[in-house]
Amino acid sequence: MVKAAKTAAAVAAFAAAFACGGASAADARMSIIPAPREMKQMPGECRLKGDPKVEKSASIPPEGYELSVRPDGVTIRCSSAAGEFYARATLAQIERYDRRTRRKIYPCVEIKDFPEFKWRGILVDTARHFLGKTAILRVIDEMAQYKFNVLQIHFTDEEAWTLEIPGFPELAGQGSVRGRSGFVYGEGLQPFRYSAKDIKDIVEYAAARHVKVVPEIEMPGHFGAALRAYPSMKCKCPGGGKVLCIGNPEAVRFAEEVLDRVCEMFPSDVIHFGGDECTRKYWKDCPACQALVKREGLKGVEELQPWLTRRLVEHLAKKGRRAIGWDEIFMSSKWEKWDEFKKAGGDSFNPLLPKTTMGMCWRPWGAGALAANKGYEIVRCPTSHCYFDLRQGLAEDPFPYLGKGVTPLSKVYSLDILEGVAPEARANVAGGQCCNWGEFTIGIVDLEWKLWPRALALSEVLWTHPDPAKRDFAEFSKRAAVHRRRLLSRHVNCAPLK
Repeated sequence: MVKAAKTAAAVAAFAAAFACGGASAADARMSIIPAPREMKQMPGECRLKGDPKVEKSASIPPEGYELSVRPDGVTIRCSSAAGEFYARATLAQIERYDRRTRRKIYPCVEIKDFPEFKWRGILVDTARHFLGKTAILRVIDEMAQYKFNVLQIHFTDEEAWTLEIPGFPELAGQGSVRGRSGFVYGEGLQPFRYSAKDIKDIVEYAAARHVKVVPEIEMPGHFGAALRAYPSMKCKCPGGGKVLCIGNPEAVRFAEEVLDRVCEMFPSDVIHFGGDECTRKYWKDCPACQALVKREGLKGVEELQPWLTRRLVEHLAKKGRRAIGWDEIFMSSKWEKWDEFKKAGGDSFNPLLPKTTMGMCWRPWGAGALAANKGYEIVRCPTSHCYFDLRQGLAEDPFPYLGKGVTPLSKVYSLDILEGVAPEARANVAGGQCCNWGEFTIGIVDLEWKLWPRALALSEVLWTHPDPAKRDFAEFSKRAAVHRRRLLSRHVNCAPLK
């Protein structure tokens, strides 16, 4: 009952916060992002006092809803609490409020709607520049308005380990102290971390808004912060590197125990274990890693990461969790360079990788399509369309970005999330997400500027329009302009459309 009450309170607060406060009956369609699948607008208005009527119907898809607004009242039909929530989100977007009569006013419409993809995500990076709990909750509020349902938090990297792990106090002690300087507006060497209470608050707040929080704990590469806290987990070779020593049984148990604690903190059925950009050179000079190669009958150190990946995937499965990792987890041991992997095509996949493993595919040239066609479930986030730490192509932009790439609003809206995927394998595409990496994102002000309005375009791609040929960017831009004004009115630092 307490959880239900919290959810109901969240829905009520959501509707109050996101009511458009100005849509007329003539422009109801122009008020909605993402666009509904089916919508018929009729003459007249409904002046509602009280709450809509809610009816349950098992025939409506999960997260889907039917919304009927007639002069005599509003009816929501759905099969789940998420469907009701998204119906209310749409209703809030077309609402006007008459302060004189204290009535909510809606144009008369009939809407049938459901999402195309089950994974509609946003990634934020707290390891490069820390985002406090308040900032995370603010992101969740805006996500929910536009029907995103997954928040991936990049808690760990070379620079910092920002998540307190019970039993490993040094991780968020030494590990959360920044290991290098030179960032724009750098905060200096101060510890930043999320406590268990912070995580509980974030997870509950997100759940009430039907957002799943997926933690990302990077391993075996991008592990520098953890190794500052526990240097015994390094390879025993000159330099030691910034990678987990896979040949050290204590280090592998450490990785598994950290994931155990993460599973206790996060109810998500999916746990992200990283797996990207891991150099093998330190393993080549490490006696412990060489000994493991011989002991396990591996062909060389190039098989160490596939060996560890399978072990971590199986370990998480025992906890009832599904593992997800970046593109690199798909690489067969014999392919160390991406251009070679690309040329090898379908024969290049890691034979040790269980088919239950999910892949998060950031390579724009089609690694995701290869994985989906091989039977793996994937989430697509290509750098070309979904990396929001790249420039927006704006005439005036005060914020720094990573690299020289440009991803304007129009490019995000052109994303073909099914590109290269065979028709029979399209069910393997769980969805997509945008990623904002934190090297040059300092806090909530520039994070919002980089997310919005580009995330508006991605929300519609993932909810309504998987086929780019069925999208109309000019029409979308008119609706995006309406929503930019609303975001600004809510004090969200939304960038211009162009």
